[in-house]
Amino acid sequence: MGMIARLQEARARRAVYRQTVAELNSLSNRELDDLGLNRSMITRIATEAAWGK
Repeated sequence: MGMIARLQEARARRAVYRQTVAELNSLSNRELDDLGLNRSMITRIATEAAWGK
């Protein structure tokens, strides 16, 4: 993969991470609980969404 392609991929992954964090942070504690989540899990979930496990 070329350097430009790697940079574009990294940029896209960071965007997915930021969007996931923002969307989960916008939920109330009750909504997170309904999803089986708590606030301490948000960064891990966003990392998995962007870069996989």
